[in-house]
Amino acid sequence: MAIIESPTARAASPLAAFGARPEIQGPGMAALVAWVEEIAALTRPDRIHWVDGSPEENEALLTQMVADGTLIPLNHDKRPGSYLARSDEGDVARLESRTFICSEKQEDAGPTNNWAEPAEMRATLRPLFEGSMRGRTMFVVPFSMGKIGGPISQLGVQITDSPYAVASIGIMTRVGIAVTERIAQGAPWVRTVHSVGAPLRAGDEDVAWPSNDEKYIVHFPDTLEVWSFGSGYGGNAILAKKCYALRIASVLGRDQGWLAEHMLLIRVIDPQGRAYHAAAAFPSACGKTNLAMLRPTIPGWRVETLGDDITWIRPGEDGRLYAINPEAGFFGVAPGTGEATNVTAVETLWGNVLFTNVALTDDGDVWWEGLTEEPPAHLIDWRGEDWTPDAGRPAAHPNSRFTVSASQAPSIADDWEEAVPLDVILFGGRRATNVPLVVEAFDWEHGVFLGSNISSERTAAAEGKVGELRRDPFAMMPFCGYNMADYFAHWLEMGDLASELPKVYQVNWFRRGSDGRFLWPGFGDNSRVIDWIIRRLQGEAEAVVTPIGLVPAPRSLNLDGIDVSRQDLDELFAIDVDAWLEEADLTEEFYDLFGERTPAELRVQLQELRTRLQTARD
Repeated sequence: MAIIESPTARAASPLAAFGARPEIQGPGMAALVAWVEEIAALTRPDRIHWVDGSPEENEALLTQMVADGTLIPLNHDKRPGSYLARSDEGDVARLESRTFICSEKQEDAGPTNNWAEPAEMRATLRPLFEGSMRGRTMFVVPFSMGKIGGPISQLGVQITDSPYAVASIGIMTRVGIAVTERIAQGAPWVRTVHSVGAPLRAGDEDVAWPSNDEKYIVHFPDTLEVWSFGSGYGGNAILAKKCYALRIASVLGRDQGWLAEHMLLIRVIDPQGRAYHAAAAFPSACGKTNLAMLRPTIPGWRVETLGDDITWIRPGEDGRLYAINPEAGFFGVAPGTGEATNVTAVETLWGNVLFTNVALTDDGDVWWEGLTEEPPAHLIDWRGEDWTPDAGRPAAHPNSRFTVSASQAPSIADDWEEAVPLDVILFGGRRATNVPLVVEAFDWEHGVFLGSNISSERTAAAEGKVGELRRDPFAMMPFCGYNMADYFAHWLEMGDLASELPKVYQVNWFRRGSDGRFLWPGFGDNSRVIDWIIRRLQGEAEAVVTPIGLVPAPRSLNLDGIDVSRQDLDELFAIDVDAWLEEADLTEEFYDLFGERTPAELRVQLQELRTRLQTARD
C-alpha cells in the first residue's frame, strides 16, 4: 500500500533517521504488518514510523516536539531532560461520558458502563478516522505491560499520530524491537488505535496541541481492541494505561483466571527485616500515591514502591496470589504533591519528566499548587498567561500531570519488575463518617463484600451526616471492562483458585469528628495502620470483633510520637448502628442495580451484616 510521503518535511525532521519497518521474520509479523497497512489505508498518514524504542529515537522525538511548539524545554540545571506541554483547554482530563464498552451484548457491559452496539459504533468511528492522519506521521508503537517476557506480562501495539502519546508510552511501558520480535514469533497482542483527529491539508498551519471537539474512547472487549479519537490528553491517548491495563485486561483476567486492578503495590519491611506485600485500591483523591511512596514515621519500618496505580494478580503454582505492576512509569496528578505531603514523589521528579499543564517559573522550572507552601511571586500559568498569587485562579490545572519513569523513585524496590506474593489487600475510600480507620474482613467473601461497597461521601457528608455515597467498588467503577456484578463474581471465584489467600482490610484516613476535624493525621502516620495489619499477620496484634469486621483492640495501635487523644481514637472506631443499617439499605439499592447478576454470596453477606447490626442494637 502506498503512503503519501512529504520528502521535504521528512528530511527536516530529527526523526528522519528512524522509523523503518523492522526486518523481522516470524508467523505473527504478517498479521501485524497487514493491520498497520489497514489502519494506514483508513487514516491516510504522510508517513509511517515504526518505533524502535531507542534513546536516540526518543531524543529525536522530543527535539521535534520542541520545534513544533508542543514541548517547552525546562531549565537543564534545575530539571534536566524535562519538558512542559500545554494542552488545549478542552482536552485536560479523562472523559468518562465519552468512554464506551462495546460488548456484543449490552448486559455484558452492565449498567455502570456506557454501552453501544459494536457494529453501530464502528460505523460511527470509521468516518471520523477516515483521513484523520493526513499531513501527519503515523507511529506504530509496540509495547509490553510488565517486563518483556515476564510470566504475567501482556503485549500490545498502539497506532497514533501524536508524538506526545509516543513519548508518554515510552515512559509508561516497555517499548521497542524486542516486543515486535515476540509478536512476530506469535505472542498474542492487543490492537489499539489513536488519532487526535486533526488532519492537515496543504497550506494548513499546525497547532501545538492538536485535538478535536468530538471525542470517543471505545473498547471492543470481544475482539480486544481500543479505538480513541479526538483527545491528546494522556488518560485518553496513552491507551496502554486505563484502556488496556484495566478495561481490556479486566476482560482478559475474567476469561483467563486472573485480576487486573486499579491498585498500588508496595513492600512493607518490619524492623526485623521481614517483608510483606500489599496491594491497595483507592478511588481518586483518597491518598493512593501517598501510600505507594509511604515514608513510615515508626522507627525501623520501611516501605518500598512496586507500583502506584495498576496491579495484575495471578494465582501461582504454590497456591498463593502473585502480583506485578504492569506499568513502567508514573502518570501522576501534580497538584497536592509536595514536600509536606509526598516528598518521595517530589524527589522522583528531579529530571527526565514530561509535565503537562503545570505552571512555568521565571527561571525555567515548574510549579503547581501544593508543591511549596508559598507560591512564587510570578509564574506563567498552564494557559501560557502571566500569573501572580492574587490572580484568583490556579496556576496549574487541577488535573495537571507528571509522567516519569518508576525507576527514578528513591523508594522503588530493586526487584520492582518481578512478581511478588500478596499478603494483604486494602480497600479505601474518602469517608467522613461511619467507616473506621481500619477494619479487617472476617474472610475472603467478606473482603469481597467490603470491596464491592467502597465509596466516598459527597459534600453533605462533611457536615457529619451520612450523605449520598459516590460508589466506586474496588476503585474500578470507571475502569471495569465488563458487567461489575460479573466482576464481583470473578473476585469470589478467585478465592477458589488459591489455597493461601491475602488478608483483606478496609481503611479510611478521612474520618472526621463531630467538630469537622480530621481525626487521623494521615500521610506518614498511616504506617501505624500498616504496622497493626502486619502484626495481625504475625499473630502479634489483638483485634475486637464488631458487626462490620475486626478492629484494633484498645492500645494495640502504635501511637508513640503522635498526638491522638483517647476521644479521637474512640470516634475513629465508633460504629453507629443506625447509620450502618441505613447504609445497608443503600447497599441493597446498589446491588439491585445489577438485578439477578449480583452474586448471591454478596446478598448473604449483606443480610449477615444486618443481623449483626440488629443484634448489636438489641
